[in-house]
Amino acid sequence: MSAAPGRSQASSHRSPQGEATPVSTILQISDPHFGTEVPEVAQALVHLGQQLRPDLVVLSGDITQRARTAQFAAARAFMERFDAPRLVLPGNHDIPLFNLWGRLVRPYAGYRAAFGDELEPVFVSPALMVLGVNTTRAHRHKNGEVSAAQVARVAERLAQATAAQLRVVVVHQPIEVVRERDVHDRLRGHAAAQAAWAAAGADVVMGGHIHLPYVVPLPGLARPMWAVQAGTAVSSRVRPDAPNSVNLLRWDAAERACAVEQWDFSAADQVFVQARVTRFAPARD
Repeated sequence: MSAAPGRSQASSHRSPQGEATPVSTILQISDPHFGTEVPEVAQALVHLGQQLRPDLVVLSGDITQRARTAQFAAARAFMERFDAPRLVLPGNHDIPLFNLWGRLVRPYAGYRAAFGDELEPVFVSPALMVLGVNTTRAHRHKNGEVSAAQVARVAERLAQATAAQLRVVVVHQPIEVVRERDVHDRLRGHAAAQAAWAAAGADVVMGGHIHLPYVVPLPGLARPMWAVQAGTAVSSRVRPDAPNSVNLLRWDAAERACAVEQWDFSAADQVFVQARVTRFAPARD
């Protein structure tokens, strides 16, 4: 589902002095694992979406826990509560695990029934170019992969972006990790993708999968590019050191400035609270 009904243009947010500033926002939700969702966390996230009013909501995979029809239906109903366009990608959990026939013959049947046939959705506005890449594979249980054809296709599209557009690629498995224990979960083909996408103009690669939020610059590339990872949004399957969380990315096209806000769920207050802000300046010629 590349563009559900909603606002597709960059929103104008008011400064304290009342002047309009051209800031566009992306709310990144990842790994909700419907079937294991915590209702009070899900409700708090809906309230956060109403508060932040993003221009785009990205769901970067592992929509469900076991790719069951009821889980996809619950996820779709949840996403429809956000009054914004939605870009949704499948994760490895969105392919049947125990139904081997379904896994090999119709791996995305449940996803397609809930979110449409597009497995690599695209969202474009004057301020944003967001490109989805399906990194799941029916023959893999967990690990993700990006092919040479996918790398080339995304690079070609990135090269068409304008200077005013923030260029974002969305995958499920992380394009880079920060802990040795997560290396086995890193996207297969990550090195070629990093090099090609940075050279073509990508600013950010969003991912999920490991339920660990972080924002890191990627070294050794032709242009600056950042990995933006989200935690699990509403699932009970949290890491001991990482509560439920989502990211809000703010892009100021006039200032050429980007900020990624990490919002964590506070069990004490039953709301999402801003926990961290990472700022950086994407390169422009």
